[in-house]
Amino acid sequence: MKLIKEFKEFAVKGNMIDMAIGIIIGAAFNKVIDVLAKQVLLPPLSLLSDGTNFEDKRLVLRDAIKDNTGVITTSEVAVEYGKLFEVFLDFLIIGFTVFIVVKAMNKLRNRAQDTKDKTVATPKDIELLSDLKVLMEEQNRLLKANVSK
Repeated sequence: MKLIKEFKEFAVKGNMIDMAIGIIIGAAFNKVIDVLAKQVLLPPLSLLSDGTNFEDKRLVLRDAIKDNTGVITTSEVAVEYGKLFEVFLDFLIIGFTVFIVVKAMNKLRNRAQDTKDKTVATPKDIELLSDLKVLMEEQNRLLKANVSK
């Protein structure tokens, strides 16, 4: 029963919904990055390198061995570094994009928390804490003035 109650609290608080939205957006974002890397960025790189297709690049460690009838008896062993290059490019694009998004979100959050910036609505909790800080500074100033007398 306790487990069901905890799950209900988890779901009601929105954590599960937030996670689901994040996973769905992440999957869609992965498709966009995949197309961006393979269809937009790699073709110009291939053109600059005399038409080299990076996906097919590999280092063959052992060739496939065929018998007299042409059937492969021993499969080829190869290090496919071209695919690694594509995945690394995907990683760089995703990492840079996430960095830009987080940087923009932090900038917006910092602007929202700045009580002196009137162009952005300050959240009530930040506004109340700022007012409390001003009142405490005033109280400390008055207490120091009374002690000095």
